[in-house]
Amino acid sequence: MNPEIFKAYDIRGIYPDQIDEEGAWKIGCATARFLRSLLSGYERGQANAQSLCVGRDMRTHSEVLAKALIKGMNTTGANVIDIGMVDTPQMYFAINHLGTCGGVQVTASHNPAKYNGFKISGLSAKPVSVDTGLKDIKHIAMALVHTKAKVTGSVQKCDLTTEYKNHVLKFLRPNIKKMKIAVDASNGMAGKMVPAIFSNLPVEIVPLNFEHTGKFKHEPNPLVEKNLAEVKTAVKKKKCDFGVCFDGDADRLMMVDEKGDTIGCDLMTAMMVPYFLEKKPKSVVVYDLRSSRIVMEEIIKYGGTPRRERVGHAFMKKAMRDSHAIFGGELSGHFYYSNNYYADSGMITLVHVMNIVSKAGVPMSELIEPLRKYRSSGEINFEVEDKQAKMDELARRYSDGQIDHLDGVTIGYKDWWFNCRPSNTEPLLRLNVEAKSKELLDEKFSELAKHFGEPI
Repeated sequence: MNPEIFKAYDIRGIYPDQIDEEGAWKIGCATARFLRSLLSGYERGQANAQSLCVGRDMRTHSEVLAKALIKGMNTTGANVIDIGMVDTPQMYFAINHLGTCGGVQVTASHNPAKYNGFKISGLSAKPVSVDTGLKDIKHIAMALVHTKAKVTGSVQKCDLTTEYKNHVLKFLRPNIKKMKIAVDASNGMAGKMVPAIFSNLPVEIVPLNFEHTGKFKHEPNPLVEKNLAEVKTAVKKKKCDFGVCFDGDADRLMMVDEKGDTIGCDLMTAMMVPYFLEKKPKSVVVYDLRSSRIVMEEIIKYGGTPRRERVGHAFMKKAMRDSHAIFGGELSGHFYYSNNYYADSGMITLVHVMNIVSKAGVPMSELIEPLRKYRSSGEINFEVEDKQAKMDELARRYSDGQIDHLDGVTIGYKDWWFNCRPSNTEPLLRLNVEAKSKELLDEKFSELAKHFGEPI
């Protein structure tokens, strides 16, 4: 088994060259051993507490990998509840709804079709990352020898579609207005979940790429602008209220307004701030440090407490729990909710946006326009071998600014700021710059780029 498949937040690689059935069996064994070892004496006595959930996405090799993963778990004596082909947020729901010690979703999220992998969650659907157990699981798995050991655990199939639908729709306001929404499922799990959840509502869904063919018409990554082309065209052609593009496992999404203009996920976070603070005044709202300053300004404006956090769902979810935050938004398209086990959900995000647009009674573009106060570069990657040395160089060069090292280095001035953070797995630095005007943004980005060379 290739050790490089173990990433910072999940396990991912090319099938079958890097990830195959033997590797899935070992990961199943290791995950079951690790998660069950964490249970307290009280937890061990609860129904389903020593069981694990397993789900999978629509990739052609996900089913065989899931079967091998389950066999590995069963070999340790663990019982498995197989929830079938689902979106990743349904895994988080299942772990909490069924009371298991954790679960694994077989998915490669937004990667191309030849990839697959495993997203591991623990008790209460807390993420298992390199800092919270993935390193231990890797150590156990790499030491295992694949054998035909006696299988002592059981497998129970469980369809939670109705329960999951009810959970998602409990956030929908009554008497929602009729609307038309273009949805690009990216040939991913939203193609199954959107019809299952939204079919009986006063909402007309214009479906794009709902089919599961084993191929992706476009890369299932909504953060790449060219992948939004189809949903933008559909919104304008069909006169939709707005459009949505999901990633492969439907835990992330990007939105476009009724004009077909892309809405940055930080602006989506800012738009949702008053909606959540109206529900629970003075609450904490968590946002990742790449987000526009408008997010912090909106949180303060509406009486909330802003909490700026490191990039990555593991950090965001921990910050949400630690601060009892009501809501969190990440530039990557993950949105987190306290009443969804502090986990992210693409489907619940769609419900909340439907509520906001329905109540506002104005086009989406009018809700977003006041929030377009600043100009941003977006995240630009540069190849850098000595990442720390380069960040130290920037800190010295811009030492007159307000500096912090929460994630890489962030340096702020009155009219502009930037963050430069390292990739966890590659010799890359990721640069985000924001300024009050396009002219200032262009000037500062060009100035910063001289330290890096050409972007990739």
